[in-house]
Amino acid sequence: MTNHSPKTSLTSPDPPPSGAPTLCLGGAIVDLVCERQVAAVSDADAFVPHLGGAAATVAVIAARHGARVALAGGAGDDAWGGWVRERLRREGVQTDWFELVPAARTPVALAAVDSEGEPSVSSYGGPIVGGLSDRVKDGVRASAGLFIRVCGPEEIEVTMRARELALSLERPVVFAPRLCVARWRLRVEAAAAANACVPGALLVCASAGDAALMTGEDDPERAALALLKAGARMVVIRLGAFEGAILRGELRLDVDGVPASVISKIGAGDAFVGVLLARLAMSAFYPSAAAASMGDAMAEAASACERWGALD
Repeated sequence: MTNHSPKTSLTSPDPPPSGAPTLCLGGAIVDLVCERQVAAVSDADAFVPHLGGAAATVAVIAARHGARVALAGGAGDDAWGGWVRERLRREGVQTDWFELVPAARTPVALAAVDSEGEPSVSSYGGPIVGGLSDRVKDGVRASAGLFIRVCGPEEIEVTMRARELALSLERPVVFAPRLCVARWRLRVEAAAAANACVPGALLVCASAGDAALMTGEDDPERAALALLKAGARMVVIRLGAFEGAILRGELRLDVDGVPASVISKIGAGDAFVGVLLARLAMSAFYPSAAAASMGDAMAEAASACERWGALD
């Protein structure tokens, strides 16, 4: 991995407004989940709607744990889009930067889970960023911190713009890659896009698989070290659904996994991240809050596995 320093900026740092939320950048989708365990989506006979999407799940979990959060993204200006936005508002997620885009269709994913809780998903429609690229500057300025993800190539431009501005304004950045390799032309492109978000991040939180893809290191300890050398202040690597996690960097901690009666693993990793983000945001991004919340984050991830949807 190469350490890429953040671009310099002429933007003068200024404090966030009083009571400013943490801005979560990314999409919300409708997960249509077959609420019985089947081998594949083609075996499903009925589906139930659940609010989904990595950033939306993180934002809702963070809000449930007491943080002020806003979601910057979009959905179609259709019935499903209205349903998504209303769900976000009911959960206490601010939607000032979440737009319903005319003529666009809200992304939908058909999901089935097998007897081990592992999902198989067929997605329809990609993430909607709409005109967010033109408004992200105002969103970041109005926020106390920034949460970003990298899933596919569609979000890279707006994500990098938001990240660079947040760093120039001295806003803390929390980065949690969720690399959907099938959405990329090459695996190396996915890794490069994720690695570009590491320098300057207060926290990088990744699954063991994504950390290995980004660093080329299958060993979580070596992967964490590589991410720290690339410019992250702290790194959390989730070792598996119930195998615990490690925190490395300015603080060091190992936590065990929490057992669960698994129904579905959809969104469990995002639930884990949501707790970490909430505790950091509520502490004005004091690093020790990440360590103090690791056990609760593992418990939230385990609880999410005992539901059909992580946000049920």
